[in-house]
Amino acid sequence: MSIQQITNYSDTNTNYISNKESKKVKEELAPVNTDEAAVYEKSPADKKVNKRDQATIDRLLSEAETGANRLRDLVERMLLKQGETFNKSTNIYSLLREGKVQVDEETRLQAQKDIAEDGYWGVEQTSERLFSFAKALTGGDPAQADDMLEAVKKGFEQAEKAWGGELPQISRDTLDRTISKFESWRDSLKE
Repeated sequence: MSIQQITNYSDTNTNYISNKESKKVKEELAPVNTDEAAVYEKSPADKKVNKRDQATIDRLLSEAETGANRLRDLVERMLLKQGETFNKSTNIYSLLREGKVQVDEETRLQAQKDIAEDGYWGVEQTSERLFSFAKALTGGDPAQADDMLEAVKKGFEQAEKAWGGELPQISRDTLDRTISKFESWRDSLKE
């Protein structure tokens, strides 16, 4: 056998296409005749993508932690002045709810400042933090407003259980204001 015979060798099986396959390839390559004009189809880039606003989430979590620590310190100082320790008190919510904790003037003034309309724990600021946090989690998608609202309501129910009864009026007002913000946001989708 010569070198030329080897190099001219071709495998007929690899180049074979049946008549059926040939017809199928021709059909796939043939232009489609339709009477329609060009049809616009949205590309994935045209669809609005809602992404979580992680910067807002992180900022709100940090603010909430700072605010909670301030409140905890306030209550702890108040209890320490009364000869109790924060860890020793079995149910701080029960003591507060029943008015069994004496509040000194400095603590009372600070608490009033914190829960005032423009205070950190006031209705407006607290409802805005709740709303902003939920909105950041959804990436600003108002279609998810109802889901976020249900999560907020569930959180309030859990707070009521921890409190051991109906939450104070300021908490109920905060929930109402938060619900109002969610409903407005959700309704903006319809407009």
